[in-house]
Amino acid sequence: MPMIENLVEFCKEDDNKYNMGRYTRTTILKNKTGKQFYQRIVYPNIPRSNQDLYVFTTDEDRYDLLAFQYYKDASLWWVISTANPQYSGASLFPGGGLQIRIPFPIQNVINDFNAVNG
Repeated sequence: MPMIENLVEFCKEDDNKYNMGRYTRTTILKNKTGKQFYQRIVYPNIPRSNQDLYVFTTDEDRYDLLAFQYYKDASLWWVISTANPQYSGASLFPGGGLQIRIPFPIQNVINDFNAVNG
C-alpha cells in the first residue's frame, strides 16, 4: 500500500500542477426544493496526436495510476479513459495486455475540458 499512500499524499499537495479533481471546477446547482447537486461534467473529444504514447497494460494497471505515472496527477485518469473508450466501461481497470493511448500534450486536453465546461 505505500504506493497508494504516496499517490494520495501527492494529490493533497497545494502545488498539484493541474488541479483537475473531478469536482474542482464543477458548478453547484440547486433544484426547486433547495437540494444541491453538481452540474454535469462534459468530457471533450481527445483527438490523436503524433505526440501520444502507446503502452501495453498489465492486469494491475488502473487509469488513475497510469495518469499519475505519465502526468504526475492521478485526477487526470479521465483523460486516458476518454481516449480509450473501447476499454473504459465502468471500471478504473482497463485490463491487461491491451494497447492504450496516453494523450499528449496534456495541456491541450485540459484547455478543451475547460472550454466545454465553462
